[in-house]
Amino acid sequence: MPKYPDPMSNISNFKIIESTLREGEQFANAFFDTAKKVEIAKALDAIGVDYLELTSPAASEQSYNDCKTISSLGLKAKILTHVRCHMDDAKLAIDTGVDGLDVVIGTSSYLREFSHGKDMEYITNKAIEVINYIKSKGLEVRFSTEDSFRSDLVDLLSIYKAVDKIGVTRVGIADTVGCANPRQVYELVKTLRSVVSCDIECHFHNDTGCAIANAYAALEAGATHIDTSVLGIGERNGITPLGGLLARMYAGDKEYVKNKYDLTMIREVENIVAEAVEVTVPFNNYITGYCAFTHKAGIHAKAILNNPSTYEILNPQDFGMTRYVSIGHRLTGWNAVKNRVEQLDLDLTDEDAKRVTAKIKELADVRPLSLDDVDTLLRTYHHAKGTGGHTSVFDKIDTPDKIADISVPKQTK
Repeated sequence: MPKYPDPMSNISNFKIIESTLREGEQFANAFFDTAKKVEIAKALDAIGVDYLELTSPAASEQSYNDCKTISSLGLKAKILTHVRCHMDDAKLAIDTGVDGLDVVIGTSSYLREFSHGKDMEYITNKAIEVINYIKSKGLEVRFSTEDSFRSDLVDLLSIYKAVDKIGVTRVGIADTVGCANPRQVYELVKTLRSVVSCDIECHFHNDTGCAIANAYAALEAGATHIDTSVLGIGERNGITPLGGLLARMYAGDKEYVKNKYDLTMIREVENIVAEAVEVTVPFNNYITGYCAFTHKAGIHAKAILNNPSTYEILNPQDFGMTRYVSIGHRLTGWNAVKNRVEQLDLDLTDEDAKRVTAKIKELADVRPLSLDDVDTLLRTYHHAKGTGGHTSVFDKIDTPDKIADISVPKQTK
């Protein structure tokens, strides 16, 4: 953390608007029936996300019914739906029983010319009309510009000031095409923070790989809410991933994140969503990828075994995960092998561990060894040591395939 943090920073005071059931439905493979939406909503609520954002009820009859169903579940998270800046959409959404509406309209020259065709005066007047109506019904309302980072700054600040003046709950910034970088995000949010008093929500697409960094920069500059989705799924390459954001925020203020969110539930909801959209959790996924807490190099392994903080900024136990020290390869070190000796409760010295390590390295130059291979070598050496034959026990094992020919009692002591 910086020695002198930005006085407007919300690194230790932010809220998550979880959009898997809205933005996530726009993912290429996504189709969630009502039962699956309910399952995902409950899993996200168990994590402790502050809001759940649902597909507009104007999208289809089933979307309308799903809004009503999830709004009636009695979840701790507030339920939002995302609608166009149009009175018909607002009235339909309010009928579903949601807690708030996320209203959006495009403001960039691209969208004004090629999408809705409206000028800024029309957009401002329509926004005020719709926001006042939603407020009159006692609901939260966010007003967001679409394609904010390709919109004119004067236009943006003008409309944000107008809606802030009439008491909008939040204003939203959307990097709709993923073109923004953290410096741009910081400057825009900081500027906006100086002209509005309401909360600021940010929605970042990940087309150029900056979604998490942009979310963090936004919070540093004074944003209050970040949109996420499970595994980052959404339109094109998706948006800020829930797990990735929580990992980043954990590194910024571990106690705040641990006390607010149940981090051990991340893996469950990711597995639910991955199965539903027919993808696998990436090998390098934040927190839950199978390589996330795997250590391989000998120098790394030795340090990790002495003090995990040497090569881990995240504590796997806080996320319901475990670290794994890979030892069946040519980069392995004897300290990692010694640790496995202790796990197997074998009576071997440091010198013994070094001899077995040398054999592992020799065989792993042919191909990597499985953990079972390593265990067989250790148990074989341990058994041979009991009979005094350990100095030559490996002489005939010159390829990894010959390990399979060894027969040693599993519980050798």
